[in-house]
Amino acid sequence: MNFIKRVLSTVMGIFVFIGICFGLLLIIGLFAGSSSKDVIVVKDQSVLDLKLNFPIKDYAAKTVFKEYPFLDKVDKNGLFDIIHAIEYAETDSKIKGISIDSNFLTAGVSQTKAIRDALLQFKESGKFIVAYADVYSQKDYYLSSVADTIYINPVGAMEFKGLSTERLYFKDFQEKTGLKMEVIRLGKYKSAVEPYLENEMSENNREQISVYLNGLWTEIKSEISESRNLSTEELNTIADDLLARTPEMAKEVKLIDRIAYRDEYESDLRTAVGIDADEKINTISISDYANYAADKNITKLGKDKIAVIYAEGQIIYGEGNKNFVGQGTMGASLKKAREDDKVKAIVLRINSPGGSALASELIWREIELTKKVKPVVVSMGDVAASGGYYIACNADKIFAEATTITGSIGVFGTLPNGKNLADNMGINAEQVKTNKNAITYSFFEPLSEEQRGYIKEGINDIYELFTQRVADGRAGLTQDEVKAIAQGRVWTGKDALNNGLVDELGGLDDALTYAAELAEIENYRIKELPVFEKTIEELVEGFGLVKSKEAILKEELGEENYKILKEIKTMTQQKGIQLLFPFNTEIK
Repeated sequence: MNFIKRVLSTVMGIFVFIGICFGLLLIIGLFAGSSSKDVIVVKDQSVLDLKLNFPIKDYAAKTVFKEYPFLDKVDKNGLFDIIHAIEYAETDSKIKGISIDSNFLTAGVSQTKAIRDALLQFKESGKFIVAYADVYSQKDYYLSSVADTIYINPVGAMEFKGLSTERLYFKDFQEKTGLKMEVIRLGKYKSAVEPYLENEMSENNREQISVYLNGLWTEIKSEISESRNLSTEELNTIADDLLARTPEMAKEVKLIDRIAYRDEYESDLRTAVGIDADEKINTISISDYANYAADKNITKLGKDKIAVIYAEGQIIYGEGNKNFVGQGTMGASLKKAREDDKVKAIVLRINSPGGSALASELIWREIELTKKVKPVVVSMGDVAASGGYYIACNADKIFAEATTITGSIGVFGTLPNGKNLADNMGINAEQVKTNKNAITYSFFEPLSEEQRGYIKEGINDIYELFTQRVADGRAGLTQDEVKAIAQGRVWTGKDALNNGLVDELGGLDDALTYAAELAEIENYRIKELPVFEKTIEELVEGFGLVKSKEAILKEELGEENYKILKEIKTMTQQKGIQLLFPFNTEIK
């Protein structure tokens, strides 16, 4: 009897626990749903705190829950939410200035440049911009160099050394483990699969990486040079000899203005705002202010709309989500915008290294259908390469930042092969078939020359189609001319302008302005797509109540080891024909 009581008590406890958790979740949802931007109050004589200590995506995204609509959420911490907030702060009499609080910025180079450009525009209002950091990463300094006064902690540090990148190579790893990638590629610069074939970087790959790294560095130096009144030659010398590695050295070479503790910085902030030394500084975070500014009249308004559709992440065959571009979500978004009579033009914002050739073609087709109904303009972000360029090439006009990485017009196919691994483990696979080519691929057998020939034939067909798509979309370029600048080679936006792959240098606002001109409208609202669906389980995980498998692995292995594991996992999962730039190439 006691045993039964204990069992019933345990079961009842479990149900009570589940009920409490669900009740808490409902309370959280109701709180989130009932919250309003009106709750955010901006006090007089406020300072906008530009602390970008969160991952920055072009599009923060709208998330909906089918079963629990009260949990629907529209985040306002994306790149363009931040930029629009800075633009609104320029005319907001309550905002006296901006404080840049550097904290290892995670934005890409082009994203950082876009925020920096907005800050330059803000300065024209006559309001102050100051910056403080305990440690300046190179990207943090690039952003902060726009400030009127740059501070650093007396025991802080600074990184100013030029750009670099590092690639992992897996040829020996494959031989040691027996897990091999069968690779067929087209394009001598198509470096995404090179790590599977070699132990060292090829000269062609080293050449293209060197060219685009130097292109990015030239742009960064040029802008810092103008803001700090230092020549680019001086900046190169500082980088070469690490002449800014300590606060004192950084001040000596004029990269920073003041060495001070945070309390001293805050004292100067009070003076800049015009308040007494014992008064509290009214600060508002960029995230809160972006929510506050979201409903303000920061753009022209009207009944007409321009749809901004974001393609951010690797392109996969499937539905897609906030982290991956799928033809399902993209096709639905383009169709929705195409069939909405109030949407007069579409801007496709691309921040993607490419991926699945099939998915890229299906998205291209939806863009082609949309162009017949209304204008489509492309705005490129940090990267719009390979498949990311494929879905851009047929737009009415392409805008890119000078620091955008684009091109990479090439094709490859990969298939994981575990023959040697299976042999080492004592596993033998036997096949039975009715026809000669009934087995086109087996994980446990190497590709035959005949099988390799069929795959190469498919890759050649895709390459021909890719280059023809580019030639058709780019007025003035023949297919042969496209092939001459293709071969998988990567270009900066500035170089792509010179070779005809893009039409103009500029950001999203420039693309919107041109789209409005094509649609012959002046007053318009912006409609952002896609809208993503989320499950209740993902929400619980987001609150930290449940740890994801990835979070646990990262915690146990450490950041660097997790990156290696993730790259190996990606290597084994890539199947079929790919249009992909090596998206895991990290610029430091």
